[in-house]
Amino acid sequence: MFYVVDWLPPDFGAIGQYADQYATELAQTGRRVCLIGLTSAGGRRTDFAIGRGALETVRLSATAYDKSRLGDRLLWTLRVCMRLTWEVVRRHASYRAELLFTGAPPFFLYFAVLAKLIRRVRLIYRITDFYPEVLIAEFGGRHCFLSLLQKATWLLRRQAVDRFEVLGFDQRRLLIEGGIGADCVTVRRDISPVVVTGSEPAQSPPPELANCKILLYSGNCGVAHEIETVIDGLARHHRDGSGCFGLWLNATGLNADKLEAGLRNAGVPVARGKTVPLDQLAGLLMAADAHLVTLRPQFSGIVLPSKIYACLATRRPIVFVGPQSSDVHYLCLAGTQALYRQVNPGDPAAFAAALERLADWNGMASSNSPDRLDRTLQPPQQ
Repeated sequence: MFYVVDWLPPDFGAIGQYADQYATELAQTGRRVCLIGLTSAGGRRTDFAIGRGALETVRLSATAYDKSRLGDRLLWTLRVCMRLTWEVVRRHASYRAELLFTGAPPFFLYFAVLAKLIRRVRLIYRITDFYPEVLIAEFGGRHCFLSLLQKATWLLRRQAVDRFEVLGFDQRRLLIEGGIGADCVTVRRDISPVVVTGSEPAQSPPPELANCKILLYSGNCGVAHEIETVIDGLARHHRDGSGCFGLWLNATGLNADKLEAGLRNAGVPVARGKTVPLDQLAGLLMAADAHLVTLRPQFSGIVLPSKIYACLATRRPIVFVGPQSSDVHYLCLAGTQALYRQVNPGDPAAFAAALERLADWNGMASSNSPDRLDRTLQPPQQ
């Protein structure tokens, strides 16, 4: 099996972190797996025997791009997709092999189909983010090119992909509604990229939040993530409520700077940090009194915030600012964390009320030992 993603650890990228886990699991079952991705360092290759199988990891050196410039994003995607595809098709072992790919880098589906034509590989599409649907949600449906691209993408999904793996039932519904046979779609969830036992020493909060309860947002904060409700809700919490919470923002992405600036302008305590290496993630997560996860409604189903798995593993309270149609809502309802509050985007009063509820809860920061998420969790009854 060849497994293609974008950024591999230690570079930040949730898809690469989960792919590293998944590839190791596949090798342990006796498969020979070649995991191919990108690195900001020098390119390198490693090859290990794991259990009855083997895992080869290929890191191709690449530079980042300016995410605020669509042209740069598209050119970068084209270049890296060509390099990743060549790394597969140039190998003798790729003939009639399985090629597992994800939603990162975007539009790799087109290059995977090219690999299928050249090397007759069997395509397994592990959908993480739906493209071009993500761009349509970002820019609206007013672009004829995106509409045509969406139709072409659905044609390839139906005609060229042999099997789909999805992260949630919301994604499964989208595929079936798009004409994919239900027997071709398997729900296979990720798990937390780190094991959290509950006994990890929590990181010390930043000085700016020394007198606050910690609402932690960690990970990517991009165009798919709701921030306006968070800004207005936290401002209301400090203006009209107890003002107990401050936001610890360990994030990258287009909306991270906007979120920080909005909170500072509103006089809300906020501390900005960077995403941390995996070996420090558990300590960061355990520093939270509550976790914040957000999603804009138009991205429901086509994006699943991957931070939810690590948040669930801590059994800390979770506030989800996003639609109930997202599988984030279902996972939190089915989880074992201490307290969960869902807030509809555009309702800052409800967000402030959720923070007040958490501020009053005397079980805050319970350190019960968490269980891992059951990947075969069944959907709610309709």
